[in-house]
Amino acid sequence: MELRTRLAAEGRPGPQIVVLHGLGGMGKTSLAVEYAHRHSHTYGLIWQLAAQDPTTLSAQLGELAVLLGVRDLVDAADPVTQVHAALAARADSWLLIIDNAIDAVALRTVLPPVGQGHVIVTSRSAHWPSIQGWEVSALDGDIAADFLISRTASDRDDHEAARRVAEQLGGLPLALEQAAAYLSATGRTLDDYLGLLNDQRAELLAHGDPTGYDQRVASTWSLTLDQLQHATPIAIALLRLLACYSPDDIPIGLLLTGHRQPAHHHRPLGPDQGEVVRRLAPLFDSPFVVDEAVTALGRYSLISPPVQGLTSIHRLVQAITLDHLSAEGSSNSGPGRSGLRLLEWRRVAAMLLETKIPQDPDQPASWPAYARLLPHAHATLGLGSSGMRKMLSYLEASGDYTTARTLCRQIYDATREIHGTEHPATIASRGLLAVLTGRAGDAISAREQFADLLPLVRRVSGSQHPTTLHVWTNFAHWTGLAGDAVGARDEFATLLPLQQMSGPEHPDTLTVRTELAYWTGQAGDVAGARDQFATLLPVRERVQGPEHPDTLTVRTELAYWTGQAGNRAGARDQFATLLRVRERVFGPEHPDTLTVRAHLAYFTGWAGDAVAARNQYTALLPIRERVLGPEHPDTLTVRAHLAYFTGRAGDAARARDQYAALLPIRERVLGPKHPETLATRANLAAWTEKAGNPSRIRDRHVAPPSTHEHPQTARPATADPSQPIDPPHIPASARPISSSTVSPGSSKANGRRPNRWPLAIMWSLALVLASAIAVGVIHALGSGLSLPDTAPSATASDDSTFFTGTWVGTLTRLDSGTVFPVTIPMTKAAEKGTDATTIRWGAKYHCTATLAMKKASDKELTLGLGRVRGDGCKGGVIVLSKQKDNQVSVRVTDADGSVRMSGEASR
Repeated sequence: MELRTRLAAEGRPGPQIVVLHGLGGMGKTSLAVEYAHRHSHTYGLIWQLAAQDPTTLSAQLGELAVLLGVRDLVDAADPVTQVHAALAARADSWLLIIDNAIDAVALRTVLPPVGQGHVIVTSRSAHWPSIQGWEVSALDGDIAADFLISRTASDRDDHEAARRVAEQLGGLPLALEQAAAYLSATGRTLDDYLGLLNDQRAELLAHGDPTGYDQRVASTWSLTLDQLQHATPIAIALLRLLACYSPDDIPIGLLLTGHRQPAHHHRPLGPDQGEVVRRLAPLFDSPFVVDEAVTALGRYSLISPPVQGLTSIHRLVQAITLDHLSAEGSSNSGPGRSGLRLLEWRRVAAMLLETKIPQDPDQPASWPAYARLLPHAHATLGLGSSGMRKMLSYLEASGDYTTARTLCRQIYDATREIHGTEHPATIASRGLLAVLTGRAGDAISAREQFADLLPLVRRVSGSQHPTTLHVWTNFAHWTGLAGDAVGARDEFATLLPLQQMSGPEHPDTLTVRTELAYWTGQAGDVAGARDQFATLLPVRERVQGPEHPDTLTVRTELAYWTGQAGNRAGARDQFATLLRVRERVFGPEHPDTLTVRAHLAYFTGWAGDAVAARNQYTALLPIRERVLGPEHPDTLTVRAHLAYFTGRAGDAARARDQYAALLPIRERVLGPKHPETLATRANLAAWTEKAGNPSRIRDRHVAPPSTHEHPQTARPATADPSQPIDPPHIPASARPISSSTVSPGSSKANGRRPNRWPLAIMWSLALVLASAIAVGVIHALGSGLSLPDTAPSATASDDSTFFTGTWVGTLTRLDSGTVFPVTIPMTKAAEKGTDATTIRWGAKYHCTATLAMKKASDKELTLGLGRVRGDGCKGGVIVLSKQKDNQVSVRVTDADGSVRMSGEASR
């Protein structure tokens, strides 16, 4: 037992003292008494003293002195001195329990200075020497739930309800015992209690007779709050303010600084809010008043001792404080104004918080402050407030698209409830929700949401209204990201003449031109994309200036498509020149500057210098981690690139290990089925095999089986670096569109938002495998399929019966990380297959091949492609390996046996 260990510690002169401190009802006295009971055989004397009242304490010390034989029944001597002398003279060990001490000052003359004994002090005050203090904390959720179930003889199936009750009670032992007593006496269930706790908490906490405690929760803390109100009123004001925020890690130091006149906030204050501010005013005028209030609250453990400007409040203390405010407002308000006082405290708390939210959520330097304030914004700010909109922008900028989408959904639902479906604010939040859905990895759903929104906006605003054109732009953009590059290109080609009606050099027109150029390249015309960006660049330079962010974005695109068109060394050199401009204009650690560094490293590798690329990524990674955070999508992209070029530089084992370390992070951050997670898993499989451990790739790292749903084929360009033809880049199209529906006339809508993430190029690849043995359909996102030249025929056997059926799953190109669905209908038929099959991919490639059986057994089926004809096409071997019932792995290998594509399918 830790308490025994602390008391038995040697090296300190005099009696060993441990102070159990914590909130009232935390079980400090019970812990001390239980210790005395368990170890009574080790002490010659055990005595408990009540220390809350000095008079009572003095009288009890007198009784102890009489018991020890050092005091007469009528004696004028000081009993403290007598007890100290008697304890010092004892040869055996003794234990004093001094219960409910006010603070260290109150016990300064009471604690025995010498003797071979132990002293356990219980106190609500947290202000004790660190060598003596031991905070008694609340019970863990599962332990508290088990206590409730055991104490109330509830069914084990009620564990979840017990856990929720324990959470609401903050794991406070007194509250748990009181709840158990109430349930035992009334026969109610845990679910009943939870409902009462949510609806009538204040009244409920006044009922129930907790065994082993002389007071209930409500009376215990009501007395504490009354004492505090009388002794230090400013502490009560501070407690009420803190109770309005989320209970953990409240930035008390930040909230209470820099507010000389908080009432002069941009929103007018009502009379009740003015009263709240008047009560809080001393906290803003002097740091010493703040210290006095914090010390007073700590004296009763109502808040935790501030550490680095952060404090916490127990959930039940928070709840009771808010209940008191609500009751106070009800008693002091007229008809229909119940709880007004609580509402006004919350409004003032929200105003104070909003003044502390950094102005620019796009700046990584502000993200730590945003992270600290986010839970408190949820607790105090309205969904339509400017502060909450900043929080949403922060989540988006920092790469937490999943949380941003959740918050945006809440904002959209609230806006729709207030304004209806056709209000501009509702349309704006609905559009942003679609964007965040796409950024969270679901490009198909984003496209569908914009497809549903576009007819509504056309009907409400007209076909040529700027909002309509912005929604159309988003629809076209996400059409491309969902895998239809040709469709996106055609949509932008149709949109451009309408947008040009705003002017040929209007920022939105230039945005659409940027999109059209980008998707022209995505659709297969890389030279056309390069030429369009070359034409667009001087226009951007003339209209917006040579160093405007949009102009530099077009330069980024031009460099990228130059490399795509075959001039990788030229792309590398353009990025090297652009990097110097970015560093001068934005600084060496601006996110856009770091993105250009990533591009430079990438094309350095694909220009033939994998070692230099690896070294550049090695230097870039710690900067990304420091600026954006270790789990930001762009940081994870750099880690993936580093792993890939480490392998390309000749260290396959290290590449394997780097991918192995990256995979669980991507699974946790992005989800196990996110395209980038699948790409990482596929690269791990490839480098595992290249490092010489084929069993590991088969057993652990082949892509997991897919459901019959169409997998996500579009993703933000945090794509893996293993694409010599499809390197990551940041098209201008990714920037303005993603927020244009928020404010069509804003700078974000006009393309002046910093680049957030690059976009992977998506080609459309259809691979059809057909024979008397197997017919497959593969839709691949990649830029080509390189397969072995020939595949000899083989005779099928009855052992291949397992493979009969339709297999559905995914394949991943290991050189590009691109993931695509695969459907393989298998039929047992002729022993030899000679049927021709057609393979198509991209916009201009066409291949034909002859399919033949190569080998078949009960565990593996090998199909060969021979006599291949067409541009850029080769033969290949497709291997299906039995994994378990209704599941196979699928591999496509080159002539040298290396795996080109891999995945899994289920029947």
